[in-house]
Amino acid sequence: MRALFIAVGVVALVLILLGIIIEAVQWLLIIGLVALVAAIVLGVVHTRRAMQ
Repeated sequence: MRALFIAVGVVALVLILLGIIIEAVQWLLIIGLVALVAAIVLGVVHTRRAMQ
């Protein structure tokens, strides 16, 4: 499960970097940010469940 979160985070960072490099394609930046936020939220939820 942790590997999935890491993979989503890496993909999000790559998309964000591509969005910054290719300014004409701004939807990559938006998708990357959404994926990064989703990975963070899922990580927090998973960690809270594991601690209980």
